[in-house]
Amino acid sequence: MKVQRVRLDGDKVTWLVIGDDYLPIEPIQQFLNYLRNIERSPNTIRSYAYHLMLYWKYLDEVSVDWTKIDIPKLAEFIHWLRSPTGSVISLQEQESKRTEATVNLILTSVCMLYDFHEQAGNVSEISLYRSQFVPNRRYKSFLHHINKSKPTKTRLLKLKQPRLQPKTITPGEAEKLVSACNRIRDKFLVCLMYESGVRIGQALGLRHEDIQSWDNIIKIIPRDDNVNGSRAKTKDPYEVNVSKDLMGLYTQYLQEEFMEVLGDNLSDYVFVNLWDGKVGSPMTYSNVMALFCRLKRKTGIAITPHRLRHSHATELIREGMPMAYVQKRLGHSSIQTTINTYVHVSNEDMKHEYQKYLENRDESSTTNIPEVD
Repeated sequence: MKVQRVRLDGDKVTWLVIGDDYLPIEPIQQFLNYLRNIERSPNTIRSYAYHLMLYWKYLDEVSVDWTKIDIPKLAEFIHWLRSPTGSVISLQEQESKRTEATVNLILTSVCMLYDFHEQAGNVSEISLYRSQFVPNRRYKSFLHHINKSKPTKTRLLKLKQPRLQPKTITPGEAEKLVSACNRIRDKFLVCLMYESGVRIGQALGLRHEDIQSWDNIIKIIPRDDNVNGSRAKTKDPYEVNVSKDLMGLYTQYLQEEFMEVLGDNLSDYVFVNLWDGKVGSPMTYSNVMALFCRLKRKTGIAITPHRLRHSHATELIREGMPMAYVQKRLGHSSIQTTINTYVHVSNEDMKHEYQKYLENRDESSTTNIPEVD
């Protein structure tokens, strides 16, 4: 059983889950085709394919038909995902094979599969959800007062996830990473992601027409026809303001590398291969990760595209930018996503704020001491 990448007409890519008989597993394939038809990104379909392949492996191991599943068997699936030794019982404490967040993502894929087939009439209803009233939930929508009496549907099977702070880098580490880049193109890519917070798919899908250097504006335009398969994730276009220094680096990249190497065979894409691979073709995610691996070896600083995005957002919030502006800059559809992801208090923040409290208290107590004759 494996996941197979398939190229369709027009250079579009999708994914199949192949069974032991070398044929696509039909229930999974119907669901993946549905996701492709509603224009989910290839990366999203790929994730669902791998998650559902794991589920089918579990069904084969316990000899259960996918249409006969029940809640106890799904609960055993959680244990199957978490157990590092399978059916072998260990007397010593073992580290879980998958995190709570990963297990919940896999369960979401499975539940969506059954939701799809239930609506299609292929399976009978499975009690995967429960309805309950949540009177004191943290986030309340604008029209909460209208539908507050309606129950909320929640999944029965879901692991409680520890809330982790997003990993970030410091401004000093960012400078080291930029200094370690040998090419202006690579410096521009790192600086762009660190100073604007754009996603890697948005950066790799950038066209020169999206960059307004005279206004220091970068337009994020969703496209589903990028040759390198990159996606902006958001469906609505938006703009990101950047610094003059970043635009200067873009101009330097164009003059000294982009036009110098490509000559008359210029590309619409901003980030292209200039020295490795097919010259002039758009850079891919694997090209970027290879660059980041080289930078890590040179600097010792772990770097990922999302870590640069997290670093930018965290700095904005610490500098006091209103949350609505941060949401707009990051392209989040909901301000609650921004709050849940980035509003956190570290030990250093606590120490800094407590020190400020002590200083203010001492100043206040000094000025309020009455003079003694």
